[in-house]
Amino acid sequence: MNYVLDDNTILRFANREDVSVVLQFIKDLAEYEGMIDQVEATEEILIEAIFSNKKAEVLICENNAEPIGFVLFYHNFSTFLGRPGVYIEDLYIKPEKRNKGLGTKIISVLGKIALERNCGRLEWWCLDWNKKSIQFYLGLGAEAMQDWTVYRVSGNQLKKLAELP
Repeated sequence: MNYVLDDNTILRFANREDVSVVLQFIKDLAEYEGMIDQVEATEEILIEAIFSNKKAEVLICENNAEPIGFVLFYHNFSTFLGRPGVYIEDLYIKPEKRNKGLGTKIISVLGKIALERNCGRLEWWCLDWNKKSIQFYLGLGAEAMQDWTVYRVSGNQLKKLAELP
């Protein structure tokens, strides 16, 4: 299924043949966020996780058939609502294509998908230093979650945790 964003731009679900494009957008986003050294993903890892095991979904944004961005999302679950939600892991648009309303349209499509799937929430994280994005999200009606801190266990610490009795 394609979502028409404007006369020249569509949002479509990615397929296996898009894996190199998806990986490049992940690297571009990581570069923008100053985290390129943390990218461990490979095409093989993405094929297995996204296209074989269906752990996430990806939409590719194309302008005149040229990939210009992507959004990767998956379902989480709210025990309080008793319903799934849609969690946006990554949203990236090439710098030269920004400030044209595409971010709003992409998030709107995700809102439609969430409602079609009977989800109760659309959620994402944003780096504290990214003030421009924060203002954009607030303008969409999103609210920053107060009194919540994200915790993470990964790498060697995850392996140690898994070994506890």
